[in-house]
Amino acid sequence: MARRTPVLPSATLSERTGGDVVLKAESLQRTGAFKLRGALSKLHALGEGCASGVVCGSAGNHAQALAFAARARGVPCEVFMPDGAPIAKVEATAALGARVILGGSSVDDCLVLARERAAEAGMAFVHPFDDPDIVAGQGTLGLELLEDIPDLATVVVPVGGGGLASGVAIAVKSARPDVRVVGVQVETVAAYPASLRAGTPIGVDSALTIADGIAVKKPGELTLRLIGQWLDDVVVVSEDAVAEAMVMLLEKAKLVVEGAGAVGVAALLGGQVEAARTGTTCAILSGGNVDAGLLAAVARRNETEAGRRRVLLTRVPDRPGALAALLDCVANEGANIVDVAHMREGIGLHVRETGVQLTIETRSREHADTVVAAIRAAGYGVSQHPEAE
Repeated sequence: MARRTPVLPSATLSERTGGDVVLKAESLQRTGAFKLRGALSKLHALGEGCASGVVCGSAGNHAQALAFAARARGVPCEVFMPDGAPIAKVEATAALGARVILGGSSVDDCLVLARERAAEAGMAFVHPFDDPDIVAGQGTLGLELLEDIPDLATVVVPVGGGGLASGVAIAVKSARPDVRVVGVQVETVAAYPASLRAGTPIGVDSALTIADGIAVKKPGELTLRLIGQWLDDVVVVSEDAVAEAMVMLLEKAKLVVEGAGAVGVAALLGGQVEAARTGTTCAILSGGNVDAGLLAAVARRNETEAGRRRVLLTRVPDRPGALAALLDCVANEGANIVDVAHMREGIGLHVRETGVQLTIETRSREHADTVVAAIRAAGYGVSQHPEAE
């Protein structure tokens, strides 16, 4: 069974947007994403039709969901995932008993391979989004919103293939037509705006994004029609905005959310979606399956963007104690030295000098500026990245 996930208030988003904003933490769902709802719905609809096994193509979340559902039903499961799929998602899918085959550069490539395998082996193909049973299963999330948020006014939902957005919009608007439902895509894989204008699925070339869970290069025939009919709008956010949203959710809400799950928050922070002035706005955090390495990289990047992390390049005399004096200067200002590297080639140095690259962490942009000023006052020439504004 899928878990009923909590709706959590967000003081930070409410303050920054001027509305009452809550978070639907589907990142806490079993298998780490909303996809389990659709997978369980599909296998229930298939009944004995899945006795020979199921197969799918997925970036990872649908793969884990189908593997979980197949194990619960006692049927074989095979999954095709892109070569660049996050390791955490590959390993989690395999741990659930599925056979994982890596191949293709995108989810779209994997769908082709999965269809071929299904036809060859007599297995049931389970599409990640372009299927009415999948859409219906994802719609259970919308039913929970109606029950848990009496004054629901706006729903902000991630859009990849469109199964979640379609299901939620149908469930919510069938009961409350006044509720605004807005879909969000990431700019590097934003196929829906052009497809909606054309009235037919139009693919995009790139599928490289921090939001790999919604890296679908072409909408489905069914989901495009449903999104055009049921959603009020589909907006686009940048990769940088998604990274910022992931860090905000980690720091302020204490939630680990993958890029795909954070796009709704990014849209609220960036103003692409306005929070309702009356009633409650809900951002759906669709998944939390993110590699620890990527999460750390996003956090480090945020420290740099905020001015709290700097890379400093200077030079010291090539004699005992010179480096220690430089490090003491930094330490006396209360900065944390993350990394020290000697550089003796590739830069203009006197034969009796050594280049030193320091990576430092500070409390704030102002504190970082104070540290740099102290180093210069001690007689060291310093260049830094990023340059102080």
